[in-house]
Amino acid sequence: MKRVSTVTVKKRIVTVFLFGLLIFAVMDIRLGYVQFVIGDQLMEQANELWTRDIVFEPERGQILDTNGEILAENVTAPSIVAVPRQIQEPEETAEKLAIILDVSVDKIYDEITKNTMSVSLRPEGMKISEEQEIAIRSLNIAGIYLAKDSKRHYPYGNYLSHVLGFAGIDNQGLMGLELYYDEELSGEKGSLSFYSDGKGRRLDSLADNYTAPTDGYNLKTTINSKVQTILERELDFAVSKYNPDGAFAIAVNPKTGGVLGMSTRPNFHPENYQEVESSIFDRNLPIWSTYEPGSTFKIITLAAALEEGLVDLEEDKYHDHGHIEVGGSHLHCWKNGGHGHQTYLEVVQNSCNPGFVNLGQIIGTEKLFTYINNFGFGKKTGIDLQGEGNGILFKPENVGPVELATTAFGQGVSVTPIQQVMAVAASVNGGYLYEPHIAQEWIDSQTEQSVKVYEPKMKKKVISEATSEEIRDALESVVAEGTGRPAYVDGYRVGGKTGTAQKVGPDGRYMENNYVVSFIGFAPADDPEIVVYLAVDNPKDTLQFGGVVAAPLVGTIIGDSLRAMEVEPRTDGMEKDYLWPDEPKIEVPDLIGLSKDELSEYMTNLSIEANGEGKYIIDQAPEPGTKVEQGSKLRIYLTENNR
Repeated sequence: MKRVSTVTVKKRIVTVFLFGLLIFAVMDIRLGYVQFVIGDQLMEQANELWTRDIVFEPERGQILDTNGEILAENVTAPSIVAVPRQIQEPEETAEKLAIILDVSVDKIYDEITKNTMSVSLRPEGMKISEEQEIAIRSLNIAGIYLAKDSKRHYPYGNYLSHVLGFAGIDNQGLMGLELYYDEELSGEKGSLSFYSDGKGRRLDSLADNYTAPTDGYNLKTTINSKVQTILERELDFAVSKYNPDGAFAIAVNPKTGGVLGMSTRPNFHPENYQEVESSIFDRNLPIWSTYEPGSTFKIITLAAALEEGLVDLEEDKYHDHGHIEVGGSHLHCWKNGGHGHQTYLEVVQNSCNPGFVNLGQIIGTEKLFTYINNFGFGKKTGIDLQGEGNGILFKPENVGPVELATTAFGQGVSVTPIQQVMAVAASVNGGYLYEPHIAQEWIDSQTEQSVKVYEPKMKKKVISEATSEEIRDALESVVAEGTGRPAYVDGYRVGGKTGTAQKVGPDGRYMENNYVVSFIGFAPADDPEIVVYLAVDNPKDTLQFGGVVAAPLVGTIIGDSLRAMEVEPRTDGMEKDYLWPDEPKIEVPDLIGLSKDELSEYMTNLSIEANGEGKYIIDQAPEPGTKVEQGSKLRIYLTENNR
């Protein structure tokens, strides 16, 4: 037998010991790495394997108008959940569900036979109608459940649709305010987590973990639902009467930039947005559309001339021959033969193109375009809605005499309606250009406490108060004595400007008999509370002039809105200069206390309707002092005694 020396044995023992020590060192290092470096990560992965989560959806925040009226809310609409292992007759179940949900049998069968714990029947089984819910419950099929769910509801239907937008099947915002403020409206999901073994059986030895959902905040907006209703009504009237290619209206508070109302035609119902083409709900015209503004843009030219002290509206004169030659081009006035000799105030009242070309020449290219930029044209206003346009202005190096001339009366430049209305608001509110906004305040839906309030954001001061006052007076005279007469409102001082802009066709040429007619108005003229801009695209079977089509609509909107806003009427405004065939309204006299025999002294141009029996008048309608059309009906109430 071969003997092993002691030295060799010792070497072997030391080698084994060192090798074992190395193994234990590696194990210790690995255990330390697992414990201290990736321990949390492994624990999370283990929890994911052991736990099952039941998700609780938060309640989406409401959208409210400025007075707290609900514009968007949630209503109960259950969703269908199937548990495949509990369904005993899948073929029969699929056939019954297919009829109720109006979907193919094969699709339902494929869903309810999946090898999974539960399945949602998407999308037809999500947020079903009340009739479908009743039908499902009546079937009482094993393995088919109705899970509590909700969907978005818009109480005003298609009103304000482009502003509110809509939410998708999972209550996610997809357009309008619903999209822009989706994060704040959505809230945060909650859950109930419990531990289970590999077969999904609950482990009662470990405690459940519940996280409550956090509901979304309620959004109070600057929208006044009364003003919005008036806008919608007048746009509906315009569509029915003129059958236009499109139309829009927007109303803002010139003192804050808050949007009071906004609407577009054609519109849609937010709950049925899938039923219309995307070209309809994707185009919120007041912020998206760009077009040549026409004569409403003359307000900016007027503001520049007055702020620079280059013209006196009462003293300086201009003679209009009906056209003006600039750079070899003849630029015509809308009136054949022109307006003749007139003051610059009459140039404004008559919306005389050659007169405004002359003003543009006096101002000069650099100064005029400086004011145009200061008033916010050529860039987004920053309104809190998606899809806002920039508009298009001439590049300074491309502005020659003709470009300067056409820009001065609103042709050759492209603006968005929201730019136009905010610029005019700045010109009449004392010279302050505000950022338009719709969000006013965020409110905690549980505590009803205010979370955040939006303050008006003033961008810059563009003109002086003195210039703004002069613009207000000039534009009030346009409504009382000029092309804006149809916008005149008895009892309120209204200012404004007509606009008639020829449209550019696909070939780059101006189209024949195809105009965007518009009117922008504000009131009260001395202290504006509202600015309204309305445009009708290619009205049919009418004279395509802003004063004919748009001005009367804006006048009605302003009058009704001011009454809805409880702005008191006044009698200190400019009197309307009536032209044939219009006749001035007459004031209803006070007849209470008179006898029937005395009526002949008062009634020469009103129709009388008597109610009751007797000799003396004890009441009347309309009230004394009300202005009405000549020939209007006046109701009187009679009694025997004069008491």
